[in-house]
Amino acid sequence: MDAQQRVIEGRVGAIWPPGSDAALGVPYVLVEPMRRAGPVVFASPHSGRCYPEAMLRRARLELMALRRAEDAYVDELFSAAPRLGAPLLCATISRAFVDLNRHPTELDPAMFNGPLTMACNAASPRVQAGLGVIARIAGDGREIYTGRLHPEEAAQRLDLVYAPYHAALEALMAATQDQFGYAVLIDCHSMPSAVRGPFAPDIVLGDRFGASADAQLTCRLESLLRAMGYRVARNAPFAGGHITELYGCPSQGRHAIQLELSRGLYMHEMRLEPNAGFERVRADMQRLIAALLEERLDYALGGKAG
Repeated sequence: MDAQQRVIEGRVGAIWPPGSDAALGVPYVLVEPMRRAGPVVFASPHSGRCYPEAMLRRARLELMALRRAEDAYVDELFSAAPRLGAPLLCATISRAFVDLNRHPTELDPAMFNGPLTMACNAASPRVQAGLGVIARIAGDGREIYTGRLHPEEAAQRLDLVYAPYHAALEALMAATQDQFGYAVLIDCHSMPSAVRGPFAPDIVLGDRFGASADAQLTCRLESLLRAMGYRVARNAPFAGGHITELYGCPSQGRHAIQLELSRGLYMHEMRLEPNAGFERVRADMQRLIAALLEERLDYALGGKAG
């Protein structure tokens, strides 16, 4: 570990229930610099690759099919952030277990063998598509489970994985805003190359059509990426998810942009292995991080100078 950074493993305030679906390690890892270089926070909510054994026993799909929904290696692509002076928050547990980029009420009651004790937004388009906070289907559209889940599992997954991650992210944003006067979240994701088409972008920036980040910030991010040779689009096909909506409020000094990288740029999508482009993309993301931290964004976004 670099001498100028520290690693914090997120721990929950409750004991994992014996034999439960959630009986595994920490829900996130936070790597923080010893000294902040700027108001930018990097996060990777979908690169977690831990799968509870109980979940795998009840899954009708093989592990590799579940893993293809991961934003594999995104945490590694942005791993230079702490060394350069920005915190990096990474989920450790698979999005197939609990999706951190969903509202906690996006639950499908039909997935459970009894009534749920928490509020449910079963009418959500994402729930209807099988991709709620607890997914019903994998990335290829196949059903994940052989049967229905116990209602207590929904509360366990939300309490022991979802809530700690979002508490850590909120704390980072609040501390950043307190130090710099405003905070910028770069929410890092990857997308299947199949959604792109032959002339589609390499990278999609989602700012919810300007609702989650100042336009000058999105323009600058796009400009930096285009200068590296990437084809960049905004808000199509991904405008941002729950995280950008929750943490992006420019009028209150908080900005959030979802950055989607095409997986074909850096990995073999079927084998989930880095390809020949991996090192180039990682080096480019390091350059991007450095450039953002060197920017005097406070003049554009209304923060404190210095």
